[in-house]
Amino acid sequence: MLTRCSGQLRLAPQGAGVIGLDLAAAIHLGRAAGYDEQALAELLPAGEAGLVKALNERLVATLD
Repeated sequence: MLTRCSGQLRLAPQGAGVIGLDLAAAIHLGRAAGYDEQALAELLPAGEAGLVKALNERLVATLD
């Protein structure tokens, strides 16, 4: 589900980093794909946290 939401990233100004996902849009995408909305509401924030951490670490590594 997180890979389907790659276009729903919220970015910091001037590309300074990833802030998070547009969770409302992610839940709508999940609903359209047939996933349980309550499960998405519980699981997406944890997935979002891991995704944000990994993407920001990768961004910092590429700037070094």
